[in-house]
Amino acid sequence: MTNFGTIIIGDELLSGKRPDRHFQHVIETLAQRGLELKWCHIIGDDPALIIATLRQTLAQDDIVFCFGGIGATPDDHTRQCAAEAAGVPLYRHPEAVAEIEARFGAEAYPRRILMADLPQGSRIIPNPFNRIPGFSLDHHHFLPGFPQMAWPMMDWVLDTLYPEIRDQAPETEALITVLDAMESPLLDLMNEFVRRYPDLRFSSLPHIGEGGERKVEFGLRGSRPLVIEGMNYLKSEVEKLGFRWTETATV
Repeated sequence: MTNFGTIIIGDELLSGKRPDRHFQHVIETLAQRGLELKWCHIIGDDPALIIATLRQTLAQDDIVFCFGGIGATPDDHTRQCAAEAAGVPLYRHPEAVAEIEARFGAEAYPRRILMADLPQGSRIIPNPFNRIPGFSLDHHHFLPGFPQMAWPMMDWVLDTLYPEIRDQAPETEALITVLDAMESPLLDLMNEFVRRYPDLRFSSLPHIGEGGERKVEFGLRGSRPLVIEGMNYLKSEVEKLGFRWTETATV
């Protein structure tokens, strides 16, 4: 099982000046390939925090998509921070130079060419929008903050570098809602269920309505035969406890 993570960088996201669009897109893009997002960090343009975050994630084997901060303005720190976190210098990547020169010619100098300064050992990620590339360092893939650039580049990474990684997400999800219930009287049932079905992903989500009515949503994810078996067990045990349930969804 391969874990996927994402790091989304930008003060403007944390201040509310600009809404994040990457998180949901990453979830949807992975789901199209039968994959799931394991974790997400949204952080500001703080070099120390970016370095600390990347040091932690580079020490793992996860495939990570990192959005934002790879430009050449004073608040773009990601290229430098990635190099610092990996313990390598920045260097002028010849393939990145070729891409930027092909797009801008003499106007690439003296400023745009700075975006060709990448951590040593990087591989470039082609940018079909304006040819200023992103870069990969180990299994971390650094993309621009602009969705129209970043999203096709993410597709390219998945389809080119990881074509064999597919269909790892649970194939079936089922939900029931236990009516007029709180979680506490259902805890013994939940613990017993997790013991009986360790290969299923179980979730419990309580709800309190505007009128004070309470209900608990049980969710199961996993292989279809096991989800069906586990849900039948849950329904039966809920009824034994004297509660009513309604089937919310099966996907």
